[in-house]
Amino acid sequence: PSFDGNNYSYLKTRMIIFIQSLDYQLWNIITNGPEIPTKIVNGQKVSKLDSEYNDHDYKLLQLNAKAKHVIFCALSPSEFNRVSSLDSAKEMWDRLFTYEGTNQVKDTEINRLVHDYELFTMLGNENISSMYARFNDIINALKGLGKVYTNHELVSKILRHLLKKILMDKKNFSNKQLKKFQTNIGDTSKKEKDEKEFVCYECDKPGHIRPNCPELKKNKDNLKKKSMIAT
Repeated sequence: PSFDGNNYSYLKTRMIIFIQSLDYQLWNIITNGPEIPTKIVNGQKVSKLDSEYNDHDYKLLQLNAKAKHVIFCALSPSEFNRVSSLDSAKEMWDRLFTYEGTNQVKDTEINRLVHDYELFTMLGNENISSMYARFNDIINALKGLGKVYTNHELVSKILRHLLKKILMDKKNFSNKQLKKFQTNIGDTSKKEKDEKEFVCYECDKPGHIRPNCPELKKNKDNLKKKSMIAT
């Protein structure tokens, strides 16, 4: 099955049968969530460390990975973006379930993500790479729902809140990521600078060039009127 955001009910039925036929445990993982390996400490159940996993624990984790893989293989690139950052197959399935609900459900999800985008800022204990990944998760989820921001808007958002932090924490930012930011920042700044530096040779005012000058059009109109009067 291949899902591109259309005919969700049709795909859902096919996916359920397909997953159950592969391994019914996979379907249980999708509907009930993964079973996280735990241990008892002082009478309390806590998650195990990776170094404490046994063969049974790895089998539980592998079931969730298999379930995620099956779902991923059925998605188009845009739908993949909506769920690629989620940890469990259940979370992925629940997010895709938006399409089976009403438009109101979808709008609610968009509003929630837009709210996260508008209030986005770096957390106190967060490094640049983690912040950038979290920002991309929000953008990708919105893109999957049809809400797309321009590159200019995204760069401006980062600049407005995070430029100072980026420059201070270059050591925590990979060269590749830093160059990407600097390139986007440079392109945006150059465009704005170039627009400001335009000077019209007709009226000597900045911000536009001669062919777009309102004074030029006015002068041409006046000249045309004079020619008509003369004839």
